[in-house]
Amino acid sequence: MTIFTAVCDDEKRIGAELECHLIEIFEERDIRYEIDVYFSGAELCKKMQEGTHYDLVFLDIEYAKGEINGVEVGTLIREAQKNNSVSIVYISWEREYSMQLFDIQPLHFLVKPLERERVKKVVERYMDIAGVRSSHFIYKIGHEVHKVCVENIVYLESFDRKLVLHLADGGQEEFYGSLKKEYKEQLQRFDFLFIHASYAVNYDYIELYKYKELTLANADNILPISPNRRKDVRGAYLTITERRKM
Repeated sequence: MTIFTAVCDDEKRIGAELECHLIEIFEERDIRYEIDVYFSGAELCKKMQEGTHYDLVFLDIEYAKGEINGVEVGTLIREAQKNNSVSIVYISWEREYSMQLFDIQPLHFLVKPLERERVKKVVERYMDIAGVRSSHFIYKIGHEVHKVCVENIVYLESFDRKLVLHLADGGQEEFYGSLKKEYKEQLQRFDFLFIHASYAVNYDYIELYKYKELTLANADNILPISPNRRKDVRGAYLTITERRKM
């Protein structure tokens, strides 16, 4: 998932500084992103009216005299454009706007000068609410750190004290680790099913589900579901299936 982000501030130094903070934070978390910087609220509104979509907007409140201010921009986004999905973070030198912002329901309010750690906490809060996580599986071979796109993993196998990544292109990667640990920390949130002490399977590659086994996209690849996990796996499989219909 890519986080489409807008920074809107007529102080170019503040805008550039915030953009740098965001780039560092997204890259540290291995999150895909796109950032556009605007220097007036009117410019941002025009782009959004033309169809440009943003997930997260950092919006200054005060602009030069005669310019549309941040409160008005937020109101236009929420009311005129009927957009309640974008998360708005207000930024200002002053702290006195809380009541004016109440109806706009911003995600947060940051006071200038912008501290990197405060910006990071806001981004992390947004990511928690939106359910955004790194789209890569990270593992170590010796002292080397490797990563692979989760969408390219068919299943993860535990074999002879090693873990084996089975990839969509037919490739494999071996490394030491705990299947249970990697499943809970990295794979469960991407709709992998922990079907057996030896297998965690990507839902997207399941071609046929049966109570006792799964057939993967390659019809020759059939994996067993352990007896003590069959009930949980069935519940998880049905839950994911229903959620994806919505």
